[in-house]
Amino acid sequence: MRNLSVMIAGVGGQGTLLTSRVIGAAAIKAGYDVKMSEVHGMSQRGGSVITYVRIGSDVKSPAIEKGEADILLCFEKLEALRWLDYANKDGTIIINDQKIDPMPVITGKAKYPENIVQNIKARFKNVYTIDALDTAKRLGNIKVLNIIMVGLLAKSTGIPADTWREAIRETVKEKFVELNLKAFEEGYKIAGCMLELSN
Repeated sequence: MRNLSVMIAGVGGQGTLLTSRVIGAAAIKAGYDVKMSEVHGMSQRGGSVITYVRIGSDVKSPAIEKGEADILLCFEKLEALRWLDYANKDGTIIINDQKIDPMPVITGKAKYPENIVQNIKARFKNVYTIDALDTAKRLGNIKVLNIIMVGLLAKSTGIPADTWREAIRETVKEKFVELNLKAFEEGYKIAGCMLELSN
């Protein structure tokens, strides 16, 4: 695998930080150098939470500049739009097709933008969307939304699926491991279908 810069964008409570730890653990198990940086917004109030994960043979810094993210993993549509400038124009953008109103929208000071996904697809060629919330509901716990997204991302990394499974076992609390493994399998399967359709 070449050097890979992954930016995870979501809101507080969606599990972005656990996601970065699972990605980092999988990459280390696969023999790569990893640097991570967590940028907290108002995470306790549903504000933006951004995480950078850089993977390679010799990574000097976790920082990802505008236009450098090879994968932009977005847990919410507006967060995808907010951080879009960080995506490499030839990179992959994975979006959970979910709307969570930020505080300015809730208070009436702003409107939630329309046609976010369509506008992103007009600018970037490798854009994939999933209703991860609906999938998580089917599995019985909306908190596994993040690991469903990890499953989608895993297909784009070249790191074997078993390595991801080991990382989940070691990173997630023991009582939630089996549920999270099911969530990973769902995301991984959906990613495979998406890649087949795009070829």
